[in-house]
Amino acid sequence: MSEQALDIDGLTALAQASALVTAGCGCEIASYPGWTRTPVSFPQAHMRPAGTLAGDPYDEPTFAEYHPSGTNYWSPDAPIAIHYFPYNRCSVQQCTVCLRYCLTYVEAGGYYVEPRIRALDARLIVDAPVAD
Repeated sequence: MSEQALDIDGLTALAQASALVTAGCGCEIASYPGWTRTPVSFPQAHMRPAGTLAGDPYDEPTFAEYHPSGTNYWSPDAPIAIHYFPYNRCSVQQCTVCLRYCLTYVEAGGYYVEPRIRALDARLIVDAPVAD
């Protein structure tokens, strides 16, 4: 079964729901405001798929990033630009314990594979179109 495709409104709704969670949890999703390597201690067994931002599997999504205010990939305040890298390759997961949501994807370099995680923040989600 494939993951449900999320649009900007769906993603924003999940981010807003996640922001309402105040309870602490072993997932510590809220402590990942920017992209970070998923810790070995991360409770993956508590996560469930909540959707995907990846588009058509037959289209090659852009590797361009979106940083109009001088942020970079690692910045905690970098925009979550759904049509740009790495968001256009992300899955959205939800912790079944605390109900927070996060973005995940696997960075695949020449000699490594590294799962990464970032908390959802509705204030940072943007729907900027990719320039041709």
